[in-house]
Parts: sequence; structure tokens; C-alpha cells
Amino acid sequence: MATDDHGGAVRKIRNLLVSVLITLFGTVCIFAHAEKPDGPDDLWTDWSFDPLIVGSLVITLAIYAYGLFKLWRSSERGRGISIWAVAAFAAGWFSLVIALVSPLHPWGEVLFSAHMTQHEILMLVSAPLFVLSRPLIAVMWAMPPAWRMTVGTAFKSDMVEKICAFFTNGFVAWAVHAIALWVWHIPVLFQATLTNDGVHTLQHASFFGTALLFWWAIIYGRRDLASYGAGVLYLFTTSIHSGVLGAFLTFTTRVWYPAYSGSTAAWGLTPLEDQQLGGLIMWVPAGIVYILAALFMFAGWLRESEKRVLRHEQLWASSTSKI
Repeated sequence: MATDDHGGAVRKIRNLLVSVLITLFGTVCIFAHAEKPDGPDDLWTDWSFDPLIVGSLVITLAIYAYGLFKLWRSSERGRGISIWAVAAFAAGWFSLVIALVSPLHPWGEVLFSAHMTQHEILMLVSAPLFVLSRPLIAVMWAMPPAWRMTVGTAFKSDMVEKICAFFTNGFVAWAVHAIALWVWHIPVLFQATLTNDGVHTLQHASFFGTALLFWWAIIYGRRDLASYGAGVLYLFTTSIHSGVLGAFLTFTTRVWYPAYSGSTAAWGLTPLEDQQLGGLIMWVPAGIVYILAALFMFAGWLRESEKRVLRHEQLWASSTSKI
């Protein structure tokens, strides 16, 4: 009887997810891609319904929800994936909707500062929240048992373990993320995102993907004194080099991205003011996030140091008591 109830619940979840998919893709077909807002009055009606983006968001939500349901159904709520992790996923998913579907997306095609806000949400809000949500556990549980065994065996192979270890190494993740950040702000590449949807999608995927690697290495890296110190260093240096790029954009007297020149006046900004505002967004709020994360990591470093001192004191006390 319990198995029948479980099967019925699974079917209900599947039917609900299929209904959501059909509804959202129907919406995509109706609204298609948003037009660029001509001014503030048009902003709130211009939502972006790119099929690739909306489809990816819906599929991600469906897989996580289904895997979470199966996991908690087999054990208990909060086991394997905590309620806090689920809340992190929900917040991260919603932040992706804001960055990629809400009017912020078409707004970023007419204002550089809005485009920068979009990128900072992807890298500093969505990516760390998704990492905290324990997504791989949910994905594994969403698979049929036979697939789960196959994937689990594949991930335990030497080659896959070496590849994963390489890309989640703190220095590699830091370097890849830094390269993506600087390369995509080369004017010719950045401006190409405004005329080619494929390039624009690739840019966002690069920022989000490398940020996932970076935060994964920071949050789930080895937990010893050396790794805590390295984490603090990676976060601090990321705040420095991203802040330098933001400062360049803020203080330069030259417009780096003239593609925005014809669209900023409707928003009460000159192209240079818009660029300077975008630079400030990258420099100040983003820098604060990195510094706060570094302070949190530093606190963990101190706790680990204290634990080591206590262990040494206990060993010393036990050894002297035997003499």
C-alpha cells in the first residue's frame, strides 16, 4: 500500500511538472523575445522569454524538486538536503529569474549599468546560492536507480575524479573565473553580446559557470589551515582584481562601449555616466560581497586554529600525565 501511495505521489509530481513546462513554453511561444525598452515607462512590461533560458530554468527546477521529493520521501524531511539548502536553491533560482527573465534583462541591452547589475547577480547571488543548495545530491536522486548507479560509478573512475579535482582546485577555479571576467569586458566582445543572442548567452553561461566553480572550490574545498588561508586569499584577490576593473570603468574619461551611446539619454544618463555607474556597481557592492565572504572564511580559519591548539594541548596533557 505504501508503495502504491508513493507511486501515486510521484505521478502527481510528474504531472504537475509537465503542466508547468507546457504553460511556460506556451508563454514563450506567445511572447517570444522581449523588445528593448525605449524608456522607463516601457521597462516593467518588457519581460524576456528566451526559450533556451526559460527551458533551462524550468528543467533545473523540475530536476531539483523531483530529486528532493524522492530523497525526503525515502528518509525524512531535512535529511541529506537541509531545509536551509532548499531555501538557498529557491532564492538562487528566483535570482536567476530576476537576472535573465525579468525586465532587468532587456534593460541591460540599453544601459551598461543594468547589464553589470545582471552579471553581479549571476556571479555573486545565484552562483553561491546554487552551490549551497547541494544540487548534485538532488540530481542524483532524480535519476532512476540504474542511472544513479552508472553515474556514481563513472564519477568514481580515476579519470573523472582527476578532472573534477583539477577544475575544483582553488587556484584553477580562481584563475578561470578571473579570465572570464576580464576577457568578456574587452570592448569588442562585450559589444558583440548586444547584437548576437548566442554570444550574449555564452557570456552569461561563462560568468555563471565559472562562478559556480569558484564558489564550489571556496565552500566545499578541503577544510584545513592551508585551505582556509587559500580561500581567504582567493576571495580577497578576486575583490581586488574585479575592483580594479570596476575602478577603470568608473574613472576613465573614455567610453569603452559606444554601442550604448544611442540609448542612455532616455534614462537621463550620458554614455560615460552610465559606464561609470556600471563600474561602481562592479567595484563597491561586489567588493563588499567578496570581503564579507573572506571574513567568514577567516573566522573558520581561526576556529580551525583553535581546534588544533586544543588537540595539541590535550595530547600534551595526556602524555605528561603518563610520566
